[in-house]
Amino acid sequence: MYNFKHTGTVIVALIILAAFTLPYAAPAARTDLIPREIIFGNPVKASPQISPDGTMMAYLAPVENVLNVWVKTVGKDDDRPVTKDTNRGIRNYFWASDNHHMLYLQDVGGNENWRLYGVDLGAGAIKDYTPYDSVQVRVTAREKHFPNELLIEMNKDNRELHDVYHLDLTTSELRPVAKNPGNVIGWVADANFKVRGALMSTADGGFDLMIRDTEESEWRKLVNWDNENNLTSGPVSFTKDGRGIFLMDSRNVNASRLTKMDLASGKQEVIAEDPEYDVSNALVHPDTYEIQAVAFDKDRTAWTVLDKSIKKDFDGIAKLTRGDFNVYDRDDADRTWLVGFTADNGSPTYWAWDRKKQQGIKLFSARPELDKYTLATMEPIQFKTRDGLTVHAYLTLPANSSGKNLPLVLNVHGGPWTRDGWGYDGEAQWLANRGYACLQVNYRGSTGYGKKFLNAGDREWGGKMHNDLVDAVNWAIAKGLADPQKVAIYGGSYGGYAALVGATFTPDLFCCAVDIVGPSNLITFLNSVPPYWATLKATFHKRIGDPEKDAEFLKSRSPLFKVDNIKIPMLIAQGANDPRVNQAESEQVVEAMKQKGIKVEYMLFPDEGHGFAKPENRLKFYGAAEKFLAQYLGGRYEEPAN
Repeated sequence: MYNFKHTGTVIVALIILAAFTLPYAAPAARTDLIPREIIFGNPVKASPQISPDGTMMAYLAPVENVLNVWVKTVGKDDDRPVTKDTNRGIRNYFWASDNHHMLYLQDVGGNENWRLYGVDLGAGAIKDYTPYDSVQVRVTAREKHFPNELLIEMNKDNRELHDVYHLDLTTSELRPVAKNPGNVIGWVADANFKVRGALMSTADGGFDLMIRDTEESEWRKLVNWDNENNLTSGPVSFTKDGRGIFLMDSRNVNASRLTKMDLASGKQEVIAEDPEYDVSNALVHPDTYEIQAVAFDKDRTAWTVLDKSIKKDFDGIAKLTRGDFNVYDRDDADRTWLVGFTADNGSPTYWAWDRKKQQGIKLFSARPELDKYTLATMEPIQFKTRDGLTVHAYLTLPANSSGKNLPLVLNVHGGPWTRDGWGYDGEAQWLANRGYACLQVNYRGSTGYGKKFLNAGDREWGGKMHNDLVDAVNWAIAKGLADPQKVAIYGGSYGGYAALVGATFTPDLFCCAVDIVGPSNLITFLNSVPPYWATLKATFHKRIGDPEKDAEFLKSRSPLFKVDNIKIPMLIAQGANDPRVNQAESEQVVEAMKQKGIKVEYMLFPDEGHGFAKPENRLKFYGAAEKFLAQYLGGRYEEPAN
């Protein structure tokens, strides 16, 4: 997910929460069993953010085991919680530019119908700005030069379409400013806080970038990204004068590059590019709107600094600690940056970087109890598939192991249009600590490696995408890393689908499988996506298959219809409120397995959605999964809590 400051969210993405807490002196490391609570329970502190005026710090921390927003004065120990969630916990929050309001999004039971709430930090009152049932809120833009305002998107009038509203934080007035004509995926505001960009889906599965000179002007098409380019391209932000726009653009090249386009002439200037890797991130100056640095996620994150005025900052930050970093927050004066580091065998850390002093101060270390243990290292690897494609992956072996003939867990990422990366990964560390090799594969269809690699996954769910996973396992076996009799397939969302495919399409390769919220029937899955994904249906049909025109093809790629092939035990977990992969996707395959007398363990969480947010549910699931894997792979496990 791009970390661009000024663009709106154009494609539904998962919110990734990195957990952090205070540093302390750790005792000698050991390879003892790491308690699940340390890896998967709530953090002590998480996700710090600095106030626009630089005087306050906010972070997430539990109140009676539920994550809430806390604030403190910089340099003082006056920490206090300012939100009062008692159920699911808050994960997505941010400062309003007025310094006086803390804003956050919250749904009910994982249904993804996010509401926007605000806390008046002076009075302490909490307000629901969007008190509408079955409506999803997305934040389009916030801007330091318009401190009392916010632009948000809501599907209030039509559940399939998000319109843009202007929110006055002082009066709570909501005013519509952009009406969705029927095919807008997302919106982009300019430096004057006007909605002047719209990304529209097309009938052939592509996207059109539409712009207008003012909010009263007619829309006109600036760029078309066809289905070959749409998932590797998109708008970043307008230039400060509003006459140009920065784009991610893969047209006429393989990997998306950062460009600047003049709106009047269409002339395009290349800002940064790599022949093999897509641009993954861009640091946008909050006043000039110029791109200061660009990241490419290769085996590890690589930054290219474009603005010489921050070269010393990046050089200094890189020396603070081991790992890859990202500048993810800054105050309005641009004196203090907040920087996050991730490393493969240590807790992620957050730092405050003083640009004037050229000095970093450590804020939090993620889950410091991990420092008592020896964590595993993550190695980037690559291999050739049976049809000659180069696939990148990450291998995590148990610490202090021989690295030979190990039980292997193939941990498949979701999406599928995302990727695994280098750094701290809770599941990888959990599996390695239990004695398993963890292999995470960026199979074809994964992002970051250019459009040719991504598009090679089109219509290959259960086909060549799965062949890549099989080839990865065979690579590990041929290298002597994996015991061919003890290989498990595990994953969530698309990874859950892959686990079902592994059990039904290649049942002799795996000894067990774990499916978390994975679709079992591609026809019913595509026919039951959330209403607000309606504008993406043409893209889904192009890249996966059309449930009307391609019913037989999709049936042939659906594990539900191959249940007879299953020879291995399965664990299936599902959230009852999942709007993306609904409950029926798990229950129809569980019922089919039971009718065939096939061993299956099914866990349904009534208060969860697409993944498990509540710590008690996470711990319950990982406890069951750990014991399940130990039974068939022979690894270590901690007895599940009662």
